[in-house]
Order: sequence, then C-alpha cells, then structure tokens
Amino acid sequence: MNGFGHPVQAQNGAPDENRRVKKHFLQNLSLKPLKTMTTLDPVILFFLLGLFAGLLRSELRLPPAIYEFLSVILLISIGLKGGVELSKQSFGSLVGQMGLVLALGFTLPLLLYPVLRLLGKLARADAASLAAHYGSVSVGTFAAASAWLTAHSVPFEEYMALFVVLLEVPAIVVGILLARGVSRETRWGKLAHEIFLGKGIVLLAGGLIVGWISGPQGVEPIGGLFFGIFKGVLALFLLEMGLIAAAQAGNLRKHGLFLALFGIITPLVCALIGGSLGAAMGLSIGGITLLATLAASASYIAVPAAMRLAVPEANPALSLTAALGVTFPFNVLVGIPLYHRMAVTLFGG
Repeated sequence: MNGFGHPVQAQNGAPDENRRVKKHFLQNLSLKPLKTMTTLDPVILFFLLGLFAGLLRSELRLPPAIYEFLSVILLISIGLKGGVELSKQSFGSLVGQMGLVLALGFTLPLLLYPVLRLLGKLARADAASLAAHYGSVSVGTFAAASAWLTAHSVPFEEYMALFVVLLEVPAIVVGILLARGVSRETRWGKLAHEIFLGKGIVLLAGGLIVGWISGPQGVEPIGGLFFGIFKGVLALFLLEMGLIAAAQAGNLRKHGLFLALFGIITPLVCALIGGSLGAAMGLSIGGITLLATLAASASYIAVPAAMRLAVPEANPALSLTAALGVTFPFNVLVGIPLYHRMAVTLFGG
C-alpha cells in the first residue's frame, strides 16, 4: 500500500507503460491543435500578421515603392501564367466562355444596385459606385485563391486569368450609367484611357499576351522571377493588404451595420451565381471555385480610380471600407475554402 491507502502496482514494466501513456497523451491532446494550426497557408498567416499589426497600431509599414513592385510582379505573374495556358488552347473554344463571363460582369452590378438603393438607403451615386466595386474583381483575392488551390492540390484552368481581365471593365461601365445615365458630361475618352490604360489592366493583359505569344518554352528563362518567387511575393502583398484592411476598421464603425452585412452576404450570393455559371461552362471544381471567388470579390484598384473620375460625388470611403475592410478579409480567411466546399458539394457530381 502507498501512503494514500492505494495498492502499489508491480514495478516490472511500469516505467515502459507510463512512457507509452505519456506519449499517447501528448500526441492526441497537445499536438493535434498545433498540427491543425500549421496547416493554415503561410500567405494567410502573413495577412493575419498585417491585420493584427494594423489593429494594434504597430509601426509596421511596407515602403510604397516595395508595395508597388510587389503589385507589378503579382499582376505580370498572373497574366503570364494565364497566357502560357492560353497558348495551349484553341482561342475559338473560349469565345463562348468569354461571352458568358462578360455577361456576368454586366449582370452583377445591376442586381446589387436596387439592393443598395432600397435596403441600404444610399444615394444614387453611392449605390452605383458600390455596385460597380462589387461587380468588378480583386486581383489580390484571385491570387490568394489560386495559391490556396495549388497548396491543396486542386487543379484548375490556368487561363482563368483571362476572365480577370474581362471582369474588370463591364461593372465600371454599368456603374457610370447607373449613376449618370447617358450624359454628355461624361468624358468617355478620358475615362476609357483611365480604364484600359490603368496599371492593373496593362500589366495583367500585357502579361497574358506575352505568355500567349511566347508559350511555355519562351517564358521558361524568366520563370524564376515571375513563378519561382510568386508565393513569397503574394505573402508580402497580403501583409500590406492586412495593414490596409485594419486601417478601414474605423470607417466601418462609422458607416454602420448595413455596410458590414453587405460586405459579407454579397460575396456569398455572388459566389453562388459565379459558381453556377462556372458549372454551366463545364469548368473543373478548381475553375468553378475561382470563378465563384472572382464573382465574390470586390475591386479596390481599377474601379475607385474610374469612379473618382466619372462620378466624383460618390463617397469613396463607403466602397473602400466595404471592399477592403470587410469583403477582402472575409474572402481570404473564410470565403475561398467555403467556395471550394460549395463547388464540391453542389457541382462535384
């Protein structure tokens, strides 16, 4: 008996048994949460690092020139990769898909505008601007979704970068028409220059064309720069996006509950529309996920510049707060895996 009145177990084999029990305990209790955490993609962790650093008012900032460089590399990389894949396809076989994607770009802002006017009680210019932002796309979200699919070994059509280019423009046109109608005051020439010759479109479309003309062998010598370090570039880009998203938190409190709910519910509805279209187009599960993600994303580069020029009376804080403060974090942290699950569940058969 021991000092507490309990029988003492035989000593033979007891140390080995205790070690086995301890090892089993550590593996099944302590290490499982750690293993689950390490499965989170590092690029997402970089976004969270920027988000929390911004919310805690850290002095962490990327120099503007570095952020500009990262954006250039990211846009060209996405375009090049899509162009290389496009060079393997018959362009005629994609015309039907391109038409459907353009129709999606025109339809989404038309669906969102009455919701913003009737439920959000927004002024005409603000509703049109916000609808245009959510009818267009986020290249950063597309890059994060592509990286997520690659990390999880989910194949997708590499020419999806072509759809990013196609979806940038229609929502801008619709947004301007919703705000102003067909007006002589609209400077369409200057606006077209802003849209089609903006940095994002030029780099993305330019990379697409270069990749298409060069093909896989032609692009191979520069692959180390544009493909080899893609994930590292994306990680730093998302670090900065986390800081920017945190900076919008104050505006979110100012503009109320509707904007927060709109920034979460709208991506879910638009993702379902985009995913359904992707399934109708015959895309793979990865392709459906990407098109759903594009439909769920909101522009924070091309559309703000165009709206500032064409609809200056619209409040840019509303659109940027919803797009960067709510929708971008939601899509990166929750939406992308959710849209993949939706694609598998609804269209996997």
